Amino acid sequence: MPFRYIAFAVLLITAVPAVVLAQSTKDTTSRLFLELNAVQDVGGACRLTFLARNGTGQTIDKAVFETVIFDKSGSVVSLSLFDFRDLPADRPRVRQFELPEMACGTVGQALINGANSCLVDGTESGICDEALSLGSRLDVELLG
Repeated sequence: MPFRYIAFAVLLITAVPAVVLAQSTKDTTSRLFLELNAVQDVGGACRLTFLARNGTGQTIDKAVFETVIFDKSGSVVSLSLFDFRDLPADRPRVRQFELPEMACGTVGQALINGANSCLVDGTESGICDEALSLGSRLDVELLG
């Protein structure tokens, strides 16, 4: 009887890490990950810096996202198109966008409302919406 418990425990200990590793590999390699990485007041504008990682396996020729900015009270203050340009497969890219006449201290959240344009091999694609994964290193939350 104790042998069965030991065998089961060994099986469980070796199987769980393999399942977790398979899930984490799938999640990171098949996603288009956008991270709000930094905000900085520049002149009279707030500069948002994003890190983009295209793990979809396909080069995205052009990615334009409709982006909504909310202030700290939750009110919409801006709706803009952020052109992330080309996003090569498996290569990180940094993109910056400025919010004119806005202090970064007033920005509460940013919402990626969806892809306005997503070109792969010169044709519109749904991959920018389907594979999108978001994160933020800041107190400013990135929603989608």
